[in-house]
Amino acid sequence: MEAFLYSDLTGFVKTIGYVGIFFIVFAECGLFFGFFFPGDSLLFTAGFLASQQVLDLSTLIPLVVIATIGGNFVGFWTGEKLEDWLITRKESFLFKKKYLREAREFYERHGSSALILARFIPIVRTFVPIVAGVANMRFRKFIIFNVVGGFIWGAGITLLGYYLGSIIPGADKLLLPIVVIIVVVSVLPGLLHIRRK
Repeated sequence: MEAFLYSDLTGFVKTIGYVGIFFIVFAECGLFFGFFFPGDSLLFTAGFLASQQVLDLSTLIPLVVIATIGGNFVGFWTGEKLEDWLITRKESFLFKKKYLREAREFYERHGSSALILARFIPIVRTFVPIVAGVANMRFRKFIIFNVVGGFIWGAGITLLGYYLGSIIPGADKLLLPIVVIIVVVSVLPGLLHIRRK
């Protein structure tokens, strides 16, 4: 889950490297079990490490964008192919029907732009592309909103980490507080929604 913070976030990202970053982002953007991965904080930290020359930004940005777009394509395909099975499937630790229901409500409320908006909401970002597949969204429209959302979220959060790491002196000492703020801001809409319910 997004609120999960690593005691040594920079050490974690250094350990998993480019392959780990790609897998986590890809999984969170369209695989059922990916909803609990720390997407926003991971991308921000990776961008920060690029500003410290630990990672290469010209490698990181394309990698992240491909992972976000590719993950959503898999989610869409999953929803399209497994529509009946998903609706009748028993709930488990990794799959709860309420996630699909909430993602569907979000999708219906915000239309195609949900594919962009959902990128910034933990859990919802995993299930909205699946719901788009279940709802038989036109594939051409899905491609457009998926690509736009992938660039805005994937490149945007990563570049934010890079930019702040570049301009703030001693930014490494402020990394955890900044990540906490990002996590709170990303989780807040979901908490407000739960409170309204």
